[in-house]
Amino acid sequence: MTDPKVFISLDLKHNLIELILFVGQSYNTRTNWDIMDWSFKEEIPEETWIEKVKEKINKCNLMIVLVGKYMKTATGVNKEIQIAKECNVPIFGVYVDGTDVSSDLPVGLERFRTIPREWEKIGKWIDNCLEEGKNEHHLLEYLNKN
Repeated sequence: MTDPKVFISLDLKHNLIELILFVGQSYNTRTNWDIMDWSFKEEIPEETWIEKVKEKINKCNLMIVLVGKYMKTATGVNKEIQIAKECNVPIFGVYVDGTDVSSDLPVGLERFRTIPREWEKIGKWIDNCLEEGKNEHHLLEYLNKN
């Protein structure tokens, strides 16, 4: 299998710095993975946005949600999580920007699948996600070939 493709979901308005730090430090995991930067730089109609986001998420092996302080108002994150679930793309979250287990989570992200920004744990969750959802099929193909 090639390096897994990861869709990063976040509240871009409030957590751009956390995204930059997360991407810059991503080499700290023992797992190789490609982060897809598919954020929209301009406003587009919601119907078009949903269609394009679905296409992008569906090309990924998993989604990581960066959980910041303003998740209650991050409606785009809620929609991206819903789309990932529809596409059978596994999801986990990472607390950023001083958030922790007492912080609000976006709709659809489970607390037990949300972890601190510790790179060893992030690597393990990436590995776990590669055995879930749409990736189960690819894993079975790989195991059957070897």
